[in-house]
Amino acid sequence: MIDELELAFDDPGDKGRHRRGRRRASDRKKGKGGGAGKSIVALLMSVVLLGALGAGVWYGFDRVQNFFTTPDYSGGGTGEVTIQVKKGDTATDIGNTLVQADVVKSAKAFVNAANENSRSANIQPGTYKVRLQMRATDALALLLDPKNRQVNGHTIPEGLSAKATYKELEKDTGIPAAEFEKAAKDPLALGIPEWWFTRTDGKKVTPSIEGFLFPDTYEFDANATADTVIRAMVQRFLTVTGGMKFAEAVQPLSISPYEALIVASLAQAEAGITEDLAKVARVAYNRLYKDFPCNCLEMDVTVNYWFELNGKPRKASKNMTVAELDDPKNPYNRKLRGLIPTPIDNPGKAALEGAIKPTGGDIYYFVAIDKSGKSAFARTSAEHEANKAIARKNGVL
Repeated sequence: MIDELELAFDDPGDKGRHRRGRRRASDRKKGKGGGAGKSIVALLMSVVLLGALGAGVWYGFDRVQNFFTTPDYSGGGTGEVTIQVKKGDTATDIGNTLVQADVVKSAKAFVNAANENSRSANIQPGTYKVRLQMRATDALALLLDPKNRQVNGHTIPEGLSAKATYKELEKDTGIPAAEFEKAAKDPLALGIPEWWFTRTDGKKVTPSIEGFLFPDTYEFDANATADTVIRAMVQRFLTVTGGMKFAEAVQPLSISPYEALIVASLAQAEAGITEDLAKVARVAYNRLYKDFPCNCLEMDVTVNYWFELNGKPRKASKNMTVAELDDPKNPYNRKLRGLIPTPIDNPGKAALEGAIKPTGGDIYYFVAIDKSGKSAFARTSAEHEANKAIARKNGVL
């Protein structure tokens, strides 16, 4: 009976071989055989192999799927994060910045969105508030919305001293004026070339930031520091004067660029209207280098600058005493022979142009004659007295 049951599982074509090769039941009972064990091992190996093949197929499918589809978040994002777009950043650069901040899922998704939107070229450098895990198209929309650009802009007017400029910057940025003063301590380290601090009159120059903080409208990032702000203003000065060819233009005047900068600051302080800047510069040059009794400036604005440096309030000319005007201890006193040590403020472009292209000929005096600030210029003291009479009549003297 046993033989008949075993034969039922044999291959009909191999009956003879199986019958001849069949072992005795007693042998199987003694464990001499391994047919069942081998079958289990084979089964397990098959399962493992199929699992490995399945994992490989899935990995490959996933890779192929990612090749044809660009990873992107599906929602409008949550929370808030600040990112910075730097000057010169490409769409890929911006995309990488967004990926690092977990704003978008892939740089490619952002680049694709930028390529499909012609306005993407309008993204400005700056700091932006965006959300976490956003669709790339939504992230792009936030970067194109001016309301999301975090800037701290302010217009620095012409004619402010460095100290006054720091106070203006403090109001707008919240950075203490003392930090700006510290950042401006070493003008050479800020990138001002050493040749700027030379003079033709033999007077020693102690490098100062005065004159180099170019007055303009600036947009400062929300995370700007005193150092980055000061550097931006110095760089703007160098860019503007470089474009004007300021250093080359002063050569016919036989003075150094620094001396012309000082004269520009004087003109900025004294002229009431833009049209008079070049004439005030001419008065300064004539008093210093032509036939003027003391070859001194005789301008009260230099005395006020000394007051400011020493923490004293400025005064109207009529309120200054003779002792204050002619104080020999004041290196900016009005009777000082030759040019004062430094600029007294930070002149704008028009004043800089007036200093390299002075007009008016042989003029030595000027006085404001109306409330608009317009000045009348004179060659002689007699003409000057007549102009002062006009000023008194108009109530400005």
